[in-house]
Amino acid sequence: MRPRSRVFFSSIGTKIIIGVTGFALFLYLVVHIAGNLIVFFGPAAFNKYAYTLESNPLIPVVELGLLAVFLIHVYKTIRMFLANQETRPTSYTLKKRAGPPSRKSLASTTMIVSGLWLLIFIVIHVKAFRYGVEYEWPGGGRDLYRLEMENLSNPFVVGFYLLSMVIVGSHLWHGASSALQSLGFDHPVWTPRVLAAGKFAAVIIAGGFMAIAVWVYLQQGGRVRV
Repeated sequence: MRPRSRVFFSSIGTKIIIGVTGFALFLYLVVHIAGNLIVFFGPAAFNKYAYTLESNPLIPVVELGLLAVFLIHVYKTIRMFLANQETRPTSYTLKKRAGPPSRKSLASTTMIVSGLWLLIFIVIHVKAFRYGVEYEWPGGGRDLYRLEMENLSNPFVVGFYLLSMVIVGSHLWHGASSALQSLGFDHPVWTPRVLAAGKFAAVIIAGGFMAIAVWVYLQQGGRVRV
């Protein structure tokens, strides 16, 4: 293995890769929530947005790239977690809050758990929306507005979705700021602002998706569609 490529398999290189891929996924979520909020403007606006997006010939390339980034992020994170476990063969008998200036929190100590939950959620989410029922929209393309309304008319689905968005928020609460720090944005002046920005973004993104789920459910009269 060449010395230059070896750095990507070191602990520092692994953290950088996790940071880069994590930040890329964070940027995707920003774009994703921005697009999904169009659902509040009704079926015409939302389906027109979806049709414009899906008719872009670059979308398959973007999706493959996003999948690669996601898989690398998951793989590297699990490898780092297992490596850390090997260097710490005995678990702590009592866990306490480290207190300042430590940045350890519930979100940071449950990253692997929240990440695995989100892995399962993404598979279910993609299956339901990306490969869901093919309703045709008269204006062209799929009627994704109707699909979203139907999927989120079930209280159990909405409950699972809301819980998953809480976990998204928890994962981003630590992950967004951690990714920026791994990329070198760690400075006595910048760090507090980076941490605050990451937490703010986590709340906005998770809260935005939760608001959509609740609004759609209430639009259906809060009942189970059969």
